[in-house]
Order: sequence, then C-alpha cells, then structure tokens
Amino acid sequence: MKNLAFLILAVVAASAAQAADGAKLYTEKTCNACHGPEGKKPLLPTYPKLAGQNAGYAEQQMKDIKSGARNNGQTAAMKGVMHLVNDAEMKAIADYLSKVKP
Repeated sequence: MKNLAFLILAVVAASAAQAADGAKLYTEKTCNACHGPEGKKPLLPTYPKLAGQNAGYAEQQMKDIKSGARNNGQTAAMKGVMHLVNDAEMKAIADYLSKVKP
C-alpha cells in the first residue's frame, strides 16, 4: 500500500513539474511572441488562441508543422522555430497549454 501511495505522489509531482517546464518552455521557445502570454491573446487575429487547447491535438499540430505535413500558409513563422523544439518539449508545452484556462 505504501508503494502505491508513493507511486501516486510521484506521478502527481512529475505532472506538476512537467506543467511548470511547459510554461517555461512556452516562453523560452518564443511561443508567446505570436500566441501571447499563456496562449490567450495572439499577436494577429489569424493566429490561434492556444489556452485550453486539447493537449494531443496541440502536440500533433506542432509535430506536423515541424515535419512539413501541415503547411497551410500560416505555418511559416513556426517552421522557423520548430527545429529548436524536440518531441518531449512539444509534449510539455501542449500539456501546459491544455491546463491554462482560456
């Protein structure tokens, strides 16, 4: 029983740390420059608000932009940055944004 309690606490702590890392990465990787603080107020109206976005969807969009699978004319600015973001960082950013209230 102690092991189960420890495991649950470890998972909760790791989740909180990942969200904190996601918030830090969101700023470090310059996401806030176009999508605004906490993904709530984009620079241009054509850029998406990211706060509260489904984590899986957001992560997949970042991966698709990086790989070139998504290229709709709105992705040029992100393609210039995404080569600096690895898969684990994309997941952390997506998880963070999913927890931000829109």
